[in-house]
Amino acid sequence: MQLWVEYDDVTELLNVTLAPLNVGKPSFPLLSLRYNLSSVIDQIMYVGFSSAPLLTSHYVLGWSFKINGVAQPLDLSQLPKLPRVGPKKHSKSLTVGLPVTSICLLLLVILGVAYYARRKFKFAQVLEGWELDYIPHRFMYKDLYIATKGFKDKELLGSGGFGKVYRGIMPRTKIEIAVKKVSHESRQGMKEFIAEIVSIGRLRHRNLVPLLGYCRRKGELLLVYEYMPNGSLDKFLHDQPKFTLNWDQRFRIIKGVASGILYLHEEWEQVVIHRDIKASNILLDGELTARLGDFGLARLYDHGSDPQTTHVVGTLGYLAPEHARTGKATTSTDVYAFGAFLLEVACGRRPVEPKSECEKSVLIEWVFSLWSKGEILRAVDENLGDDYNKEEVELALKLGLLCSHSRPEIRPRMREIVQYLEGAVALPDLTSFGVSAAGQPFVYSEGFDDFRYSYVSTTQSVFSGSTSVTDSLIHSGR
Repeated sequence: MQLWVEYDDVTELLNVTLAPLNVGKPSFPLLSLRYNLSSVIDQIMYVGFSSAPLLTSHYVLGWSFKINGVAQPLDLSQLPKLPRVGPKKHSKSLTVGLPVTSICLLLLVILGVAYYARRKFKFAQVLEGWELDYIPHRFMYKDLYIATKGFKDKELLGSGGFGKVYRGIMPRTKIEIAVKKVSHESRQGMKEFIAEIVSIGRLRHRNLVPLLGYCRRKGELLLVYEYMPNGSLDKFLHDQPKFTLNWDQRFRIIKGVASGILYLHEEWEQVVIHRDIKASNILLDGELTARLGDFGLARLYDHGSDPQTTHVVGTLGYLAPEHARTGKATTSTDVYAFGAFLLEVACGRRPVEPKSECEKSVLIEWVFSLWSKGEILRAVDENLGDDYNKEEVELALKLGLLCSHSRPEIRPRMREIVQYLEGAVALPDLTSFGVSAAGQPFVYSEGFDDFRYSYVSTTQSVFSGSTSVTDSLIHSGR
């Protein structure tokens, strides 16, 4: 507060004026009194201040005094600060804010560590020393996870005995891919398997689906292929497609697949046995060009050497009889599967359909019975109507029977098959290979006679009612 005490000895008027600290002097005094102070004031006196200390403290921070005139105004900015009374008050920002901030920071650190650990576990990969040689062919699991949107069912293209296939778009390159997840629990043979996968990744042919690389996690192997927008041929033949492939398209697909298998068997630096040739493994690109894919079962060996495999792998209806008996896969067993594939494309029927009429349940038997009666064109897919080239269809059906001969030495090689399909060489009459139509409808002279037995034994002893063999590729003796 500010206080002014003024006395005029002429008028004998005493004025007392009071105002807040930052307010100017009021025009009217708070207290006025007429009193003659001459009888009170001596010639020499002391001026002082006093107060009653009840529950408050009083301080005089500054004062100005003058006789016979107006006292000099005080410079309020120069006044000292009031002394602190009682304990020092602490800021709420320190007493409350600091502990709260510390707790929040601690929680953020804990959450950050948990998030990092979860992501590290989520995207964990298995990388052993020997795999360093294959780094250029290896994909990061995180990239594949992002590409497939977390392997959501919405991106699922299909599934089978060996795993599920997902569509994806690589986050950086925007390349469309197909990722196949294959389960594996055993480390035995993994090194050799990865080496073969990398080798197969070097295959380059217009009728093969490019294998781009792989990724490995604990208990899981992921194979990365180039994406084929039209999916598998299987759905065009059996799954009520939006449109039916005409014969020209089918015959072009047949020739394309044959060209791809020829490349695998004879034209690459090593012999590649696919071991799972079937319609569902034939993919179609945007122009309906056939691409043989899914090399998860493929085996490689040098030209001139003897393949060593002891596990039966493949799909019922495409397995050669000797493969089911011995477990040994050769180029001839691939030819057998190609024969079943030929009949499937021409007839629009699966190689084995247990729910069909008895005589039609095994496709090769049914086509052979029609051939023996001279009515082989009755086997043509009804969806084609009469719009097909009879010579080409008859060639495909007869070649399918020849490739499916139970004696491997009778089956043609892929180079001969391509020549037959291209018309460079005429297909000999089937009777020249010892196939007889005489006698009962299912007499397979010189080799075809044990065909029915091969299916029965394969179904009972190898598959136990299943349509595919799910022996792991990674076990010993692949």
